[in-house]
Amino acid sequence: MTKLVHSMIRVLDEEVSVRFYRDTFGLEVVDRLDFESFTLIYMALPTSSFELELTINKGRKTPYDLGDGYGHLAVVVGDLEAAHATATKANSEPGDIVDFRPDGQRVAKFFFIKDPDGYQIEVIEKGGRFA
Repeated sequence: MTKLVHSMIRVLDEEVSVRFYRDTFGLEVVDRLDFESFTLIYMALPTSSFELELTINKGRKTPYDLGDGYGHLAVVVGDLEAAHATATKANSEPGDIVDFRPDGQRVAKFFFIKDPDGYQIEVIEKGGRFA
């Protein structure tokens, strides 16, 4: 049986990225593996087995080029306004809340936010296909 276990992103600054994901989304470090040329940080919610793997390549000084192939990560929250307020309080600069209703019916209510390395994260209100 196949099971999704993590998604990996490359980050420049371990401390800044860990603080962002902890303060904005409540993720905690569940493991840290340090190697000669890189470090892996695994973060997750206590309620989920899915992990975000932060890869820090030691000695790298320039930001990663995300190119035009990266889309976004997505998280579902029970209270979108509270999540927006939490992100604002953490100085994470969330975008405006969008109530997406192209034919009058809600497809999703969400906002986007960028992490310190420029990765987009969609924060979606629980409901509909995201229940």
